Parts: sequence; C-alpha cells; structure tokens
Amino acid sequence: MNTFARTDTSIIGRWWWTIDRWTLVAIVALSALGAILTLAASPAVAERIGLENYHFVRRQFMFLPLGIVIMLATSMLTPRGVRRISLGVFAVSIILMVAVLFFGTEIKGATRWLSLGGLSLQPSEFIKPSFAVIAAWMFSSQKLDDEIPGYAIATGLWVLVTGLLLLQPDFGMSVVVSVVWGVQFFIAGLPWILVAAVALLFLLGGIGAYFAFDHVRGRIDRFLDPSVGDGYQVDRALSAFQNGGLFGRGPGEGRVKEVLPDAHTDFILAVAGEEFGLLVCLLVVVLFAFIVLRGFSRTFRDTDFFVVVATTGLLTQFALQAIINIASTTNLMPPKGMTLPFISYGGSSTIALAFGMGLVLALTRFRPKVGGVKL
Repeated sequence: MNTFARTDTSIIGRWWWTIDRWTLVAIVALSALGAILTLAASPAVAERIGLENYHFVRRQFMFLPLGIVIMLATSMLTPRGVRRISLGVFAVSIILMVAVLFFGTEIKGATRWLSLGGLSLQPSEFIKPSFAVIAAWMFSSQKLDDEIPGYAIATGLWVLVTGLLLLQPDFGMSVVVSVVWGVQFFIAGLPWILVAAVALLFLLGGIGAYFAFDHVRGRIDRFLDPSVGDGYQVDRALSAFQNGGLFGRGPGEGRVKEVLPDAHTDFILAVAGEEFGLLVCLLVVVLFAFIVLRGFSRTFRDTDFFVVVATTGLLTQFALQAIINIASTTNLMPPKGMTLPFISYGGSSTIALAFGMGLVLALTRFRPKVGGVKL
C-alpha cells in the first residue's frame, strides 16, 4: 500500500512519485549486502591489527545510514540545485586536496587522507561526483551557447584535478576522472580527430605513469609476469573463490579474511565468494548492472542536455569503480586500491558514493513540463 497519494503536493509526496524507486531499492539492497559482508570480513582484520573486533563494523554501521540519508536528501534536488551543491562540494574538495599535500597522512606510500577528530577524510572521493556535474555543466553550456568557453573550462578543471591526484599520488583515481571527462566530452560532440587525440593522450599518459611511478610499474609487472613479485593478495582471493564454490562455505566459515590485509576493503568480494559462494557474487554484479543500465535507460529519454551528460558521467564513474574492483580481485587487471561501491568498508567512499547516487536519482526523476519547460 502506497503511503502517498498521487495528489499529494508536498515535497516528500512529489519526490515519492517522481523518483526511480527501483534504482533506490537496488542501492539499498547493495548497502544491505555491504553491511553483511563488513560484519563477516572486518572482525578478523581488526583483531589482526590489534583493534577491538567490531571496530570497523561499528564505523561502517554509522557511515551507511548517514550515506543513505545524504543520498535521499540529495535526490530531492532540482537540476539547478544539483549544479549548485556540486559547485560547493567541488570547491571545498579542491581546497582540501591542496591541504592534503601539506598536512595529509601518508599511508602505504600515498598522501591522500586528512585526519580530522580521529576520523580520516579522503577529499578525492568527493571530487569525483562533483567534477562530473561541473564538467557536464560546462559542456552543456557551450553546446547551448558558443560564446561560453565551456569546453576550455571543463578541460582546465580536468587538468587541475588530475594534477592534484597525481601529486598524492593516486593514478587509479586520476584514470577514473579522466575516463569520465573523456566520455562526457565525446557526448558533448567532440570531433573524431580530437577523439583520436584524446585516446593518444591517455595512452601516452599510461606509458608515462608506468615509468614515473614505481608502484604502478610494480603492479603491472606482477600482473604480466607473477614470478617477478609478490601477488599474495590476488592469489589468496582466487583461492577463496575456488574454496567457496557455488554456495559458499557458510557465514563465518571463510579463512581468507584471516590472512588478507584488505579483506574488508579492496578484496571484500573474495570474502563474499568464499563464505556465500558464486551465486551471491553474481547477485552483486547483477545489482550493479541493473543500477547502471536502468540509469542510462531513464537518462537517454531526457531532453535536457545537461542532465544527459551529467548522469552519464556519474553512472560511468560508478560502473568503472565497480569494474576496477571486481577485475582486480579476480586477476583480470593489475590490482588497484579502489573500493567496491556500497560493499567495501570506508567512510569517505561510502558518503561520496551516496552523494553521487543521490545526484543520479535527482537527475533521473520524472520532471513534468510546465509551459513547455521541464521543472
């Protein structure tokens, strides 16, 4: 039974009848699976590093509800509100990313986090969704008015963001931001000759990163030739999938979480495979695919060019992050420290992803036309 009548003109009532409820349910289902897997994977990790068993569980159970609230609040925005809040988040994130370079905490050779009151904040997580919206705003502005240098502004912002990311260094995040920018530029009408130029630029950038960053070169070398280095985490993850089989060994019966340093973050899918089996892993993949494909199906019916470009960027970012995590865990690409959206432990990641998907839900809402203009 529906709580709100179609004649309800309150903010909540209008939101309920215009939101994509199927996508909302799928995101909540992913979050619920993430909570279960955090409960399964993180106590062993916490115990191994000398923390109280439920240290990560308590934190994630604080982050997930907060993320859901942020997502729901963001989903009530209009396209104009989406642009405004993204501009604010982008500006603050840029300032914090500069601060990270001077005051950040170094972890595993990278300086990406700021310590604030006992919590670690990763500003680059929030730059991803806000940059996708700002770039879409600039691309669509020039598309509608040639006098606005939107393409140049979007490109300048991309150079600024990737430059700050590479200084941390965070090559993987810079790749995600670059792909989003490239996809949005292509949709905005980038000529084929420039498409080829951008592709060449990305190729040269990847080659340059291989020679410039030791950790990038090491990961690629180990992927291409496992005998040259330690592929411990990937090997253990593959063994976990094999041990889990179709239905898994059962909740709490997995062993990979006892030896994998990142069992609760980058390799949480391996814990799911061992304890709950292939079927649950496939369910996770299906939920990701459903969210992305349904988002695109609603987006491409929209006539607002900004909405199309912005939502495409946000969904590309969401899908790419999931693909990178799953491919890394299953040894289909060199390992990259990137969380599985709404599944892995991580406060900054969870909140930023919730904000990003809230923007998607806001932009894909049904907006009736009044006087020929969509609200």
